[in-house]
Amino acid sequence: MIRAGETIENPVTGERVTFLKTSAETDGELVLIETTVAPDGSVAAEHLHPYQCERFEILEGEVEFKVGGRLLTAGPGDVVVVEPGTAHRFRNAGEEEVRFRCEVRPALTFESFLVTMFGLAADGKTGKGGLPNPFHLAVIMAEHFDLVRLPHVPAWMQRAGLALGAPVGRLLGYEPFYLPRRGPERQDLAA
Repeated sequence: MIRAGETIENPVTGERVTFLKTSAETDGELVLIETTVAPDGSVAAEHLHPYQCERFEILEGEVEFKVGGRLLTAGPGDVVVVEPGTAHRFRNAGEEEVRFRCEVRPALTFESFLVTMFGLAADGKTGKGGLPNPFHLAVIMAEHFDLVRLPHVPAWMQRAGLALGAPVGRLLGYEPFYLPRRGPERQDLAA
């Protein structure tokens, strides 16, 4: 289980996340993180959260968001809210590191998903964009389908693809959760 004050890093995307409030502390109501993104850094892929709202409060630097197909740049003091089901992505729009707080409501499996994706990247198990191979990704996404989805592919089509890809990924030995070489204990993460 991730604890407040713990930090994880994704060297591929340039993101560093410190957990300020965890799901356990808020009874699943929310997760609050502080994120820094290096110059040229960005979230791994455009995505949507079918049941979660994200609220980004920019503390330092300029962050370019694409929210619902609309590009906008936010700076210190700006707040960007992404409603459930809205496609979005972000990237560092400047030459200095950016820093923002992000509140995710409800928490769902947000923490374990981040630990998995950042751990794979930290251990060199992703491509240049920060995503693992398609079969491993299918196993992860099948587990987290209520958390995160592709924005431009109908949910039924994604389910069909995962129904085919995830079993092959499991046969290849991939699991839906991944712990970096140094990280929270597996039994705690799965809780």
